[in-house]
Formats: sequence, structure tokens, C-alpha cells
Amino acid sequence: MKFGKEFKQQKVPEWIEAYMDYNGLKRILHEIKQSKLQEEPQTPSRISQQRLSLYRPFSGLNVRSSSDDESTDDVEDQVIAVETVRQDDTREVYNTNFLMSPRQSEVTFFEKLDEELNKVNTFYRDKVEEVIEEATSINKQMNALIALRIKVEQPDINKCHIQRIISTDSGSIESSNINSPSRVSLDEEQQSEMNDWNQMRSSCVTNPSENRHIDSKSDKHKSDLLDVLDRVKINNTLESPMSTIRSVLNDSKDKDLRFKKEELKEAEGRMKVVFIEFYRKLHLLKHYSYVNILAFSKIMKKYEKIAIRRAARSYMKIVDDSYIGSCDEVTLLLDRVEGTFIKYFANSNRREGMKLLRPKRKKEKHRVTFFSGFFSGCSIALLIAAILLIQARKVMSKQEHTMYMENVFPLYSLYAYIILHMLLYAANIYFWKRCRINYPFIFGFKQGTELSYQDVFLVSTGVTVVTLSTFLLHVHMKLDSVHSIYEKYVELIPLILLILLLLIFFCPFNILYKSSRFFLIKSLFHCICAPLYKVSLADFFLADQLTSQIQAMRCLEFYICYYGMRWYQKEQKCHTMDLYNVFYIIVAIIPYWIRFLQCVRRLVEEKDWVHLINGSRYLLTIIAVVFRTVFELKMKKTWKVLALMTSIASIMFNTYWDIVVDWGLLQRKSNNLFLRDKLSVRHTSVYFVVMVLDVMLRLTWLQLILKFNLHYLKGTAISSLFSCLEIFRRGVWMFFRLENEHLNNVGKYRAFKSVPLPFSYYEEEDEEDDKDD
Repeated sequence: MKFGKEFKQQKVPEWIEAYMDYNGLKRILHEIKQSKLQEEPQTPSRISQQRLSLYRPFSGLNVRSSSDDESTDDVEDQVIAVETVRQDDTREVYNTNFLMSPRQSEVTFFEKLDEELNKVNTFYRDKVEEVIEEATSINKQMNALIALRIKVEQPDINKCHIQRIISTDSGSIESSNINSPSRVSLDEEQQSEMNDWNQMRSSCVTNPSENRHIDSKSDKHKSDLLDVLDRVKINNTLESPMSTIRSVLNDSKDKDLRFKKEELKEAEGRMKVVFIEFYRKLHLLKHYSYVNILAFSKIMKKYEKIAIRRAARSYMKIVDDSYIGSCDEVTLLLDRVEGTFIKYFANSNRREGMKLLRPKRKKEKHRVTFFSGFFSGCSIALLIAAILLIQARKVMSKQEHTMYMENVFPLYSLYAYIILHMLLYAANIYFWKRCRINYPFIFGFKQGTELSYQDVFLVSTGVTVVTLSTFLLHVHMKLDSVHSIYEKYVELIPLILLILLLLIFFCPFNILYKSSRFFLIKSLFHCICAPLYKVSLADFFLADQLTSQIQAMRCLEFYICYYGMRWYQKEQKCHTMDLYNVFYIIVAIIPYWIRFLQCVRRLVEEKDWVHLINGSRYLLTIIAVVFRTVFELKMKKTWKVLALMTSIASIMFNTYWDIVVDWGLLQRKSNNLFLRDKLSVRHTSVYFVVMVLDVMLRLTWLQLILKFNLHYLKGTAISSLFSCLEIFRRGVWMFFRLENEHLNNVGKYRAFKSVPLPFSYYEEEDEEDDKDD
């Protein structure tokens, strides 16, 4: 694989703009090559001799004298000279000057090269300073955690005893681990680790005032343990319904320490997540430094090969001496974090600790591809068999089977809606990966557990095979056992299928993608309990998907009616019941009501009025759905007018929100006409097509009100078709909504999730209040 492609694949998606522009420099090198060929055409032998003279000094097998080395360095120094200009006490700017008469394209190349070196140095320095500040914050959190652990394990410990521990045991990210209640002092190994950390922390801080600031913070929190506990509160992250309710009733975000084991367990769990995310950030920073330095080395080798000038060694010496090449603070921090996490959160088991810190990436398995293809073929064969069976038995044309087919249709259409949604999700994952959209980070999937498009496609085709097999069995037994003693049991086949799939979905064993199933269950539970849970992107994204599955939710209502009231033993319809029709309306508005409550929660937390506008959009949709459903049931002219007016208003509002807000398109001052500056899809025509498609698919719901005469589509077939079109529209919306979210993260270089810390200090709150005043 060429380095350019490899370099592109190794980039952190959210930091793409911060990496060295390797392809841009390659284009300039191509211009140098073209201009060189035009200026002085050379024979192949001449070019070979020049290249031989260029690379001869690099041969390390021949013994050379010191005079030869000096002459080599002199020749190399005569090509370029890199000037280092300090902007302030810590930051440098690099500028390359030619000591020989260069071509204009070469001047352009080195100007671009200097610009890229300054860019990566600035970005890397800013990120390192961020992790230094975060390390200081983690130090304080570890002090509080150690204090809490001692207090919980030894509630009667005296003040002098505690004071002696904190004086030797806190002040670094490698703070001691109190594995047993009787442990009161550090051993030699821990003391040496603390000394190593203190040396490491100041190794790359070039500003003395900054160094003093960090040390003063460390010394400040080496106070006695009782004072630490007196100045600390547990952060109430409002991650549960009870914590949200308590926050509303007490009007307080934080709560005082009670020194309970549950409190300690909660704090340790949060700190564990903090360390894992902090380690991941350090690892990505280290990789950022490595790949950029390698890119500079590769591009300079290409320059030497094309320009026949020796400048790589001189320039790479500058790169190695720059901040990104010389500062090893990230590496030292990685070692300290590894040691701390393994010792204190993995019981000194390195293998288990590294599994948590550095989980293995999920490998694509050949059996997944094989069974996906196998189930796909089976699905097509079973679908053809089902169509032939219905045609052969003339089920749709016989009067005695009319009621049966009307009941069977909603029983099995539930799976059709779910399977279609899963197939669209698999397609979205495929295109997200091709466009390098970091969907695992956006959704908050745990690394190594996210499903690939092959996995989702395998699950969807597997469900298709089971559903079609059950449908064929059900229809065949029903048509051939009219007077059979097993007739009443045949009707239970769809219910058995539903129970089986639900059991698999909620299966607690570590099989069949347990982590992904439980992630979905957790998000679904958060949606049901809205607004009692803090709203994450995965939660409101799932709620938006549910708004396109209203017909599937109505199928679940039909299951309850059909089997709960035992209508399968009677020749009656559920729609004849008033209670069923009431819940028919309620079920349709549940997803929109969930989204409205989520918008209210985000409005209260974020104080952003855009959530109020978004919430009003869902309220308007609820009104339109209610009028449209009532008209569908009563078919009166008054309800038709109300349904038409509210539906048109809702369609216009939702279409504008989809295109402008969710997708970020139709921007006036954009470099791409009517689009946005940054696009993940190369062909801009795709965006115009999906905008028109979104408008058309939203307008299709007016058919339920206007009642156009569509041949061969009657009754539930029309609503089912439009439900499938709505699911398809939501699948298209899904891709561009996540693309816009990813590009917003790229614009802010946001590659890490914010992890709530377990403790807060009173003096920090006072400082924030002073700033507000």
C-alpha cells in the first residue's frame, strides 16, 4: 500500500485538518518534476549518475573520516537553512531559506512544508497542554478517591493517622492504592513511582511560571485528608431518574459525602471511565506525533528523489528538535497511567488492565460473510415460495380467507418494517465507513463492540429467514387444517415467533452481540423514561428512528388485541373496539412525545432556545398525527380539513428542519452552492437529489388524507407502503444527519467524549462564582 493511502487511513477522523497535508505537498513535488523536465531534459544515464552521487554519502558500510563527514554536512547545509523564530517563551515558528538558487516551485514547496510543520506543532502543543491540565484535575480526583476509600474502609481512623497517609500518598496521578485497611504508608516502589511522576511532569514544561503553577497546585492539595473530604462533594451527573428527581426537589446538582460503600463504588466506576478515556486521548496524541513525523520523512525523501538535492537530513533534524518531535511528555504520561490503572483498577493484573485500556479492534470474520450470503439466498428463495403459495392457493381471492389474511398481514408486517430498517442501517454503516465518518464515537459505542455492516446484515437476513419460514408454515397449516384438532394451536405460531425473538433480544448471556443488544435496550429504556435521563445523541437518535416505526408499534398493539382478547378464535376485527382505536391514536404519538420531552430536558440543561423550537416541531407533528388518524377512523369532512392543514404545516416545518438544521444544507454563504463548505460525499448532485427526495417522501403522507385512487392498493396495503417509504426516508436522513454531526466534531477537533468527574471541590465552585460576578 502506498504511504499516502496508509497515512489517510491512520488519521483520527476529527483531526483530519490538523494533520500534515501530504497530498498537497505531493502535488507541488509533481510541479517541481514537470518544471525540471522542461528546463533541462536529461538522458537516463545522466539522471542515474546524479541520483548515485546523491545517495552515495548515505552508505553506512564504508568507513569515512571525520573530514568526509564535515564535507558532507557542508554540502547539505548549502542547500537549505531553516530559521527558527520564537513568538513567545515557548512557541517557535520555522522558516526555510535557500542557500542556492531554487526554482519557484521549490520555494513554494518549502513554504508549504514550513506552514504544515508550524501547524502540527501548534496543534500538538495545544493538545499536550490540555492533557497536562487534565492530569492535574485527575490528581485531585484521585486524592479525593483515596480519602473516601480510607474513610469508608476505616470509619474510625483517627485524624493523625489519616494526615500521615495523605502527606505521602497524594499529589500525583499515581496516588497510592489502599488495598487493605491497615495500609498507612507508601512502600519504596510506590515512593519511587511518585518521584518518577514528579520528574516526568516537569520534563517538557519549558515555561518556568507554568511549572511553578503546576507544582503549587500539587502542593496545595497535599493537605490533610480530613480537610480534603470536607471540601469535596459527589457530582450528581443526573444519570438516573432518582438523581434527576432529587436534583429537582433539592435544587442542587451536587450532594455531600455520606461515606457509604455504594458511594465509593460509584466514584471508583466513574474514575475508571475517566482513566480509560484519558489513556485513549494520550494514545491518539502519541500516534498523531508518530504519523506526522513519518509523513515529513517520506515527503522529504520524495523531494530528494525528484529535485536531486540533499535537504532531508537538515530538515528532519529541525523536525526532530521541534516540539512534536522532542517532547516525550505524552509517552511518560502513558506509562504512568498504565501503571496507575493496572495497580488500582485491575488488582495489579496487567493483562486485564490492558484489555480495558487498549481493547482489541473487532476483526472481520469470514463466517459472518458466509452466513450473510447463505441467509440472503435463503431469504430470496423463501420469499418466492411464499408468493407462489399464495398464488397457487388463491388465498387473496377466496372469500373464506379474507378475514384470515387481514389478520395475518399486521402479524407479519411488523418484522418487515424492522428488517427494512436494519438493512438501511447496515447500508448506512457501509457508507459511513467509506466516507470516514466516525459513527462509533458519535454514538458512544465501546471500542471493539460496534457492529459492522456485515454483522447488521447477517442479523437482518437471519430474522428474514426465520420470519418467512414461520409465515410459510403458518399459512400452509392454516389452509390444510380447517377441521383439524390443531387449528387453535396454529394461530399461536406468530405469537411464538414474537416471544422467541424477544427472548433472544433480552438474552443475558454473552452470545449474539450481547453488548450491542444491551446498548440498544439501555437507549430504548432512556427514551421510555424521558425526561428523567440525561439525553445523549444515541438516545434522541433512537427516538427519531421510532417516529418512523409507528406502523410497527401499531402492529404490537394488534398483537395484544388479537391474542389478549382471543380474537383469533372469533370472526371479528380489533378496529371495531373503541378502546383499540383510542390506543391506535396514542401509540402513534408516543415517539413524538418522547422527542418533545427530550427537547425539554436539553432546554433545561443547555439553556439553548433551539431545543424549544425543536420541541414545538414535535408538538405540531403530534397534532397533525392525531387529526390524520381521527380522520382515517371517522372519515368526516371537518376532520379532513383539520388533518390537511396541520399535516401541510408539519410537513413544511419538518422538511425545513431536516435539510437546514439536521443536515446543515442550504447555507447562503457556502463555497458549495446551496450546500455547506465541508462535504463527505464527493458528488454534490447527491445532496440535491436527497433534498428533493426528502420533500417528496414527506408529501406522500397526504395520500392518507386526499385518498387518491391507486389501483391494486387498498386498505392496509397503502398505509404499509407509505410506512416503508417513511422508513426509507429515515434511512437516508440517518446518513446525512450523522455526516453533519461528524463534520461539526471535525470543525471543533472534538475526538473524545466528555466524561463526568466523580468529585467537585468547593474552592472550584467559588472561583466559578467569582468569574460570574
